[in-house]
Amino acid sequence: MLAATPIGNTFDASARLAALMEQADIVAAEDTRRLYDLARRLGVHVNGRVVAFHDHNERSKSDGLLDEVETGACVLVVSDAGMPTINDPGLSIVRRAIERGLPVTCAPGPSAVLDALALSGLPTDRFCYEGFLPRKHAERVQRLRSLQSERRTIVFYETPHRIADSMDDLLSAFGPDRPMALARELTKDFEEIRRGGIGEIRQSVIDDPPRGEIVLVIGGASEDEALEASSSMLSVDELAVLAIDRALEDGLRIKDAIAEVIEEHPLPDGSLANRKQVYAAVLKIKQ
Repeated sequence: MLAATPIGNTFDASARLAALMEQADIVAAEDTRRLYDLARRLGVHVNGRVVAFHDHNERSKSDGLLDEVETGACVLVVSDAGMPTINDPGLSIVRRAIERGLPVTCAPGPSAVLDALALSGLPTDRFCYEGFLPRKHAERVQRLRSLQSERRTIVFYETPHRIADSMDDLLSAFGPDRPMALARELTKDFEEIRRGGIGEIRQSVIDDPPRGEIVLVIGGASEDEALEASSSMLSVDELAVLAIDRALEDGLRIKDAIAEVIEEHPLPDGSLANRKQVYAAVLKIKQ
């Protein structure tokens, strides 16, 4: 059994979650201290055995927990905040339960993705969730460029210490006028939603750096933007810039970085850019 926990406001906890926390034979929690703190705030007692179940051990612990399910035990899986499996532990045990033919169900509840999407004012009929933006600049640029022709609303998570750099890359990828919303501290006392064009939101991040957990919601490409992006390809100079970034961030030789970047950005016909031309462009940039 998966169960969503509050993402900030304790009153968002469902009566079903509280009952499950009391009744489950085993509670697999991302952070056991946070579980007990939530139980205290809800005024419930966790009667079952509590085990740590997080990113570093979920694969090794899943089968043992499912063995308990086979004997008739109720195993409850909760993350620190929000829905298990959504950028939180839980996917491994769900997959193993399906493979083993064991029942798995969910007590739904708070989700920062859906909360931010609903509050953004952007289209919600079609959207895609992209998780956290890559930490490294070169990888982040590559991810954003791959989404330039995406017509659906796009949702990302981001952290306060990377938000300024990410906003620079969003501006570069989508331009200043693409509509977006920056949501922070959802359901908490200092909840804030900033709405506007990417250029406007970027300036607000510079003037007033946001704190707390951040969700970015980006409007999808217009039909013209999608056509332009899908028909475009990276120039030799752009490939050279990416290669330089990759070499610096990953500690690679420039030739190895060029090889990786070229492989990741095939031309429209499936062929690859000329390495010598890219290398020459790198040398020109470094002059």
